[in-house]
Amino acid sequence: MKNNDLGLLIFRLSLGLLMLLHGIAKLTHGVDFLGDMFKNLGLPSFLAYSVYIGEVIAPVLIVIGYRTKLAAIVFAFTMVVAVGMAHSADIFSLSETGGWALELQGLYFFGALALFFTGAGKYAASTNSKWD
Repeated sequence: MKNNDLGLLIFRLSLGLLMLLHGIAKLTHGVDFLGDMFKNLGLPSFLAYSVYIGEVIAPVLIVIGYRTKLAAIVFAFTMVVAVGMAHSADIFSLSETGGWALELQGLYFFGALALFFTGAGKYAASTNSKWD
């Protein structure tokens, strides 16, 4: 039995809910530390608030299956920025156990890319737009 739509639903729920936990932590504890990181890069510190788009809004849209492709590309971009700002030294590193040091960020990034190319599937809030 093959059910791609159920698989996409499970994948959307997994990817979206796991990232949403990071967003909730930032909602709870704030993003001041990110503002400092942006400032150190010569960028305005208010850009730290954009993390809420990539870690709260995009994951919620992915979970419910609304504008999934658009949300997924925003999610993927968020991961590129996160790696560039906080994990760039580890791009070519392995962990102590032999895995890629950025395997979680990689799974988020490539998972978001997969959703961008596949869309939400039929178990979604909207399924009739080019962005679903």
